[in-house]
Amino acid sequence: MTSLTRRGLGAAAFLAGLAPALLRAQGRTVLRLGWTSGDGAQDPYAVGARAFQKALAARVGDRIEVQLYPNRAIGDERPMLDGMRLGTVDMGVITNAVIAQIEPAFQVNDMPFLFSSEAQAHAVLDGPVGAQLRQRLEAKGVIPLGYMEGGFRHMINNVRPVVTPADLRGIKFRVLQSPIYIEMYRSLGGNAVPMAWGETFTAVQQGAIDGLEIPLGIIDQNKYHEVTKYLSLTGHIYSMIGLLIARRSFDRLPADLKAAVTEAGAEATKEQRAANAKAQAVFLDNLKRNGMQVNEVPDKAAFRRGVMPMYESFKGQIGADIIRDALAAVQ
Repeated sequence: MTSLTRRGLGAAAFLAGLAPALLRAQGRTVLRLGWTSGDGAQDPYAVGARAFQKALAARVGDRIEVQLYPNRAIGDERPMLDGMRLGTVDMGVITNAVIAQIEPAFQVNDMPFLFSSEAQAHAVLDGPVGAQLRQRLEAKGVIPLGYMEGGFRHMINNVRPVVTPADLRGIKFRVLQSPIYIEMYRSLGGNAVPMAWGETFTAVQQGAIDGLEIPLGIIDQNKYHEVTKYLSLTGHIYSMIGLLIARRSFDRLPADLKAAVTEAGAEATKEQRAANAKAQAVFLDNLKRNGMQVNEVPDKAAFRRGVMPMYESFKGQIGADIIRDALAAVQ
């Protein structure tokens, strides 16, 4: 009996853990890739995962098998990210705010009203700012293979449409466990309730919270139209989702497979962004058809004024240089 089984690891889990090693011994490597949302045809996380699986297979055939695990099958986002740092999880498609929990510089991507378009966000993430973020995350044991996207985040709730900052008062919004999301609502007069994703649908359904803020694709693919009434197109934060690989998993690959994984990540990112852009109108039509009341937000300047002090207050956590470079890039 091994030390693992003596520490109480079940036989099934022990054998499952052996599988990648056995496959590597046969000349094939397994990369397990997880994410927390669904596996629908247009779910932005699922689209990215499948695009990577396809792009890598086209390059290496069956030398690497990418196994897909949607719906929190290998854990919530923070446990997956911690697993990547330890080498117990190979890969994940992870929300930016959770990445920022281990590398605070990533908070720059979540600064409210920083980006005015997807193209602007792509230019920043594919340029020097994104390169700095990659370098910092690699030092924490996790390598970004691509900065994918969930689209801009919007607010949904069961109390009232959000048109001005004053409309946020008294509404309990679930937010990611991120200082920026919490401070954004505080700055605008709202009530932020940090909560893990796996608890959120039930919390809205049971009235423990009034709503949340997520991209259109996640609202649609996870059927939040069933439990929320109002959709306000605030577009307050651009949702970057990272295609990540554990440095330990990457380092065990021979040089040619490392190159293939890197190239597949870049190709999948481009494909995922394009697919997500095309899907936005479909998502919005679906949500309207399923009964959500949708409203535009004509004066985003009022929201922007409310959050501008955050750019100064978060310089210490993010890095003044990254804040400076990001703001310069969006001018």
